[in-house]
Amino acid sequence: MDVLKNKIAAAGERETSGLPRHIAIILDGNGRWAKRRGLPRTAGHAAGSENFRRIATYCKNIGVEYLTVYAFSTENWKRPPEEVKTIMKLLDRYLHEAIDTMERDKIRMKVFGDVEGLSPELQALVARTNEISQRYEGFQANICLNYGGRDEIVRAARRYAADLAAGRAGELTEESFGEYLYSAGIPDPDLLIRPGGEQRISNFLLWQCAYAEFYFTDTLWPDFGPKELDKAIAAYRKRDRRYGGVKDP
Repeated sequence: MDVLKNKIAAAGERETSGLPRHIAIILDGNGRWAKRRGLPRTAGHAAGSENFRRIATYCKNIGVEYLTVYAFSTENWKRPPEEVKTIMKLLDRYLHEAIDTMERDKIRMKVFGDVEGLSPELQALVARTNEISQRYEGFQANICLNYGGRDEIVRAARRYAADLAAGRAGELTEESFGEYLYSAGIPDPDLLIRPGGEQRISNFLLWQCAYAEFYFTDTLWPDFGPKELDKAIAAYRKRDRRYGGVKDP
């Protein structure tokens, strides 16, 4: 982290806020990365999976508390069957490896999304990562899998309505509604990053990103390494976050 601070100071940039506590990233550009290299799209997803491991480790090392990534949306099922199959195989392999890493490094990992739409094997791995996560404190990586922001809000509303009808819920507030979301118990993202050149959030964390700072870059996800993350954090530090209010000049 001291390296990043030195970079910012050397560039003469004014630090107006600290390190983001929670970073969210849309993992975009895997297919285009592969196409530019004459490779199948599946090779791009494999490269993207390895990069997630690299960025998650870097976030943990510099002091970020939460990292949430958009790995597979509810709309991604529309992609070619072979591509979807490859992504699911990569997720299966990654979760197997992650379980060993979680036990060794005492880190937490959770999956946000409709896991019932996944294979029984993946569901079992998700349950295992959730069980391990309950034992530890510290850095937490969240993987949004079979996830959609609107779907999350609708599911949360249905759960609240059911609790209200059963006498288990009180007055609905923003805070109480947040307890029905996948992200219950963790702070909202401070910084949302989208590599790949697109400038939209694509149904990602719609409720949670109400006051997140957005950072867009043309760099494709497999090429988005620690130096690119440093740039995003440096840009974030220069933002004036007012949350709808006004700060004194």
